[in-house]
Amino acid sequence: MKAVVCAELFDGTGVEIKKDWTLLVDQGNVVTSGPSSEVGIPEDAEVVDSGLLTVLPGLIDCHDHLASFGYETASRWGLTEQRTHRDMRIASVLKQTLETGYTTIRDAGGLAAGFRDAVDEGLVPGPRLLVSLGIISPTGGIGEHISPSGYGSPFPEDPGVPSGVANGPHEMRAKVREMVRSGADVIKFAATGGASSRGGLEPKDMLISEEEIDALVDEAHKLGRKVMCHALGGPGLRAGIEAGVDSIEHGTFLHEDPELLRLMAQSNIFFAPTFSVYKYHAERGTPHGRRRSADLRDDHVSSLLAAMEAGVKVVSGTDAGGWLHGNNAEEIGCLVDAGMTPAQAILAATKTAAECIGREKDLGTLEAGKKADLIFVDGSPLVDVTGLQHGREVSLVMKEGVVVHDDRGN
Repeated sequence: MKAVVCAELFDGTGVEIKKDWTLLVDQGNVVTSGPSSEVGIPEDAEVVDSGLLTVLPGLIDCHDHLASFGYETASRWGLTEQRTHRDMRIASVLKQTLETGYTTIRDAGGLAAGFRDAVDEGLVPGPRLLVSLGIISPTGGIGEHISPSGYGSPFPEDPGVPSGVANGPHEMRAKVREMVRSGADVIKFAATGGASSRGGLEPKDMLISEEEIDALVDEAHKLGRKVMCHALGGPGLRAGIEAGVDSIEHGTFLHEDPELLRLMAQSNIFFAPTFSVYKYHAERGTPHGRRRSADLRDDHVSSLLAAMEAGVKVVSGTDAGGWLHGNNAEEIGCLVDAGMTPAQAILAATKTAAECIGREKDLGTLEAGKKADLIFVDGSPLVDVTGLQHGREVSLVMKEGVVVHDDRGN
């Protein structure tokens, strides 16, 4: 048993700091949480004292791409390095991400289920993973990896990360089943274009039919899988929400239709704005990606504010894997810059994020019965969240009661 003695604890159950608090941790779970004056510490317990550091729940990214290292065709097709080398690179990213305070990641496309299983088995250190494998879309959508010249990859399909291309309601159902067979924890599909989609497929363009969306969502839910919907605006955004997806990813033009925000709030559909990725598209993307990101910036902020006003649950997700890794907390700062308080932004990466990924029963807060995922942070994260970036002020990380990173005194 461990006794985590906290001078200051933000446990995710509210927006306030609890002072002089103690958590008793046993077999990976929090078994007791209460004022230090009321919690008896067993004589044989290992005491972990936070000192002057603030204790937070382990952070959650609801939308990452841990296996992505660039948007250029050569990288997407796996031409830049041997697959074994790439696998080791992904393993390094997993360790780095964990050490920055992220104990859970939902991968939104590209990561095989084998990495999840390897982390669970303890073969490699990393956050617990939920994977979507491929991004489902019809021919011509963002799930189809075509070179600018129009050629497809000459290499055989990886059965661990199936192609997401499907056409028509029947193929959509079959594709969902294929993803689940290959180990998908969640189903991801694209209802619109995006910043990085090919020229001619704009953020409000809908390339998938309502019938295809309805079939995909229905099949995923029948198989017990939540559905992530890549949608920026226009009819594709509406069709996804009306079909009952579980989260809208990006949603940059949500503010244009208040009715959709009301429907999201009523249906408990989460909103992952992913501000981070648009920052990088605006700085380093293709010419049309830079244009699109600049054009939607103000709308994106307006959509977050409108969503909060409507009672939509907002979660933190970076989508920045194609540009950088190990700075998932950048999104927390982006949420604050867009109008959230630091406490609200941290909740978007803890309690609300756990609800979004369907793990609210064991993750997201530091309460009795939850997994003992916690981090020690220097400074005052409820005043300034920037210290979380790159894990700069994260001194200790505990995952399921095991200390996986500790540089206190180093």
